[in-house]
Amino acid sequence: MAEILNREGLKYTGKVQPQLGEVDENGQIFYPYLPDDDLIEAVNLAIQLERPLLIKGEPGCGKTKLARAVAYELGLPYETWNIKSTSRAKDGLYTYDAVGRLRDAQLAAAGRLSEDKIQEIDKSETYIKWGPLGRAFLKEQTTVVLIDEIDKADIDFPNDLLLELDEQRFAIEETGDKIQAKATPIVFITSNDEKDLPDAFLRRCLFHYLEFPKRQQLIEIINAHFVASPEALVNAIIDRFLQLREEMRKDKGEAGKKVSTSELMDWFRILRHYPEDKVLDELGKKLLYPGVLLKSWDDYNRYAKQRRAGGEL
Repeated sequence: MAEILNREGLKYTGKVQPQLGEVDENGQIFYPYLPDDDLIEAVNLAIQLERPLLIKGEPGCGKTKLARAVAYELGLPYETWNIKSTSRAKDGLYTYDAVGRLRDAQLAAAGRLSEDKIQEIDKSETYIKWGPLGRAFLKEQTTVVLIDEIDKADIDFPNDLLLELDEQRFAIEETGDKIQAKATPIVFITSNDEKDLPDAFLRRCLFHYLEFPKRQQLIEIINAHFVASPEALVNAIIDRFLQLREEMRKDKGEAGKKVSTSELMDWFRILRHYPEDKVLDELGKKLLYPGVLLKSWDDYNRYAKQRRAGGEL
């Protein structure tokens, strides 16, 4: 009952933002995150139902940054699990150093270990290294966990997490120890739709599709990240960016790769260092610094060369 009351006290609003230049314990800068009402509702449903929130959307639209923003506002510990093609479900729970244990056992048998070291051999935790989800299960406080780009893993990977996500428990095969979550974590899972996820896995998740921001949202995002930016410069850069996105949409269709919010942020970060009047003039002549926006030869060849006479930046 105490845990239920605790969960009911957790509510995400999207209104608590970091101070300019604020950093975390690793020295990484906290950036503002501006969710819409639908996303805020999805987060709070996931918190109350204790279900993972599966988030899909275009690459670079802010899926990954959501979990950290929620942890920041709620003042909760944060764990991130970046999935690779070689990732196994067990890696997020723990890894067991069987080779290290065998080595120590052989050294002990040969009388080459101290008494203290010998006693450590029989302790199960000596050779266990906890993964992000395992650490979250062990914490007394609710932890926010990001499982990032789950679709990069093998097709069996999501199904191998069913018990852990559904019942909040797992067993350590090598020792027989059973781990039950002390506090149910708030789990966010991102996917770029590189492959379909199993139905059994999807049934255990809530789902939200993160739409690409509208023009006004992009303005708010830019102003939140780059305080006191000139209005004319912000409008001109966003208009040129959206023009490029529309050109790419017409050429490639809705499913084609288009420039993203993260690329817009990098582009603005570069352009703001030049005189405003010069940037405004040059934007009408060519696509400035196309390598910041265009990440393939086909895109570069097609869009970077669509420039008018002139251009000095």
